[in-house]
Amino acid sequence: MHAWEQIQITVDYIEEHLSKEIRIDELAKLASLSQFYYQRLFIRLVKRPVNDYIKLRRLAKASEVLQDKSTRILDIALEVGFSSHETFTRAFKEAFGVTPEEYRAHPVRLNQFVKPLLLLNYTLVDESVPLIADDIVLEITRRKLSSPQYFIGLTTEEPIDQMPGGGATGVDTLGKLWDDFHENKAAIQNLKHDGDELGVAYSGTKDGYYRYFAGAEAESIDEITDYSTWELSEGEYIVCSFEAEDFEHLVMDALYKAQKYVFDTWLPNHGLISMPFAVERYASHSSEATSMEIWVMPEPKQ
Repeated sequence: MHAWEQIQITVDYIEEHLSKEIRIDELAKLASLSQFYYQRLFIRLVKRPVNDYIKLRRLAKASEVLQDKSTRILDIALEVGFSSHETFTRAFKEAFGVTPEEYRAHPVRLNQFVKPLLLLNYTLVDESVPLIADDIVLEITRRKLSSPQYFIGLTTEEPIDQMPGGGATGVDTLGKLWDDFHENKAAIQNLKHDGDELGVAYSGTKDGYYRYFAGAEAESIDEITDYSTWELSEGEYIVCSFEAEDFEHLVMDALYKAQKYVFDTWLPNHGLISMPFAVERYASHSSEATSMEIWVMPEPKQ
């Protein structure tokens, strides 16, 4: 058994036992490792200490249950493994910047620490061969645009260390940007009827920051002054297509796993370097969406 498989066994175990006491010595035994080596290997592969990871996954589960206002917050705290209302509230506020009560009263999308799927770090598939792993199915192909495509929308800029999927927790500001775009979409001129919607992460205007564009396909971007624009230039792209069971899992779980696979595993192992932007392409960035694509343009080989 590979080392990552031993850690994945315990990651799966943790997810199934969040409501119970989880002891490191029991996890180490499950992985057939000493506690010392188990904790070192866990940090190396999951990028978080074991107890910190358990707390963040409990908070992720709690944020889902908090949507049900008929359940008392104390009961939710106990259900996901916290010892008291106070301990739960303190951990929730520290992770997301709001209390459980505030989140329940004014729900927003939250950046969670996603349960890792370590298989994606060590499995390489050929083009047009689906990769099926746990709760994600993805496929990588090449696509060629013979002419540019244009998009109109909104942009925001934030620190790179707050980028969703990077391990940071807090309010999902990109979700707010998409909400703002959809509120304004009907008033934007030149948009195509039923055109695709696009999210693009690219270099920021200052060190340590990145910019994110959220918009929809347009006939042209001529004379656009009140909104941001993006041109998806002609050329060849690497396209990763994938699906999820619902929209929340699509954008808050599957997206980050697919991005990690494309950038950390697939491209490097094919000797490819991508241009400094990453595109998320949706038929619609709406609650009905269950599939999407990641588009990256490889740099020309020297």
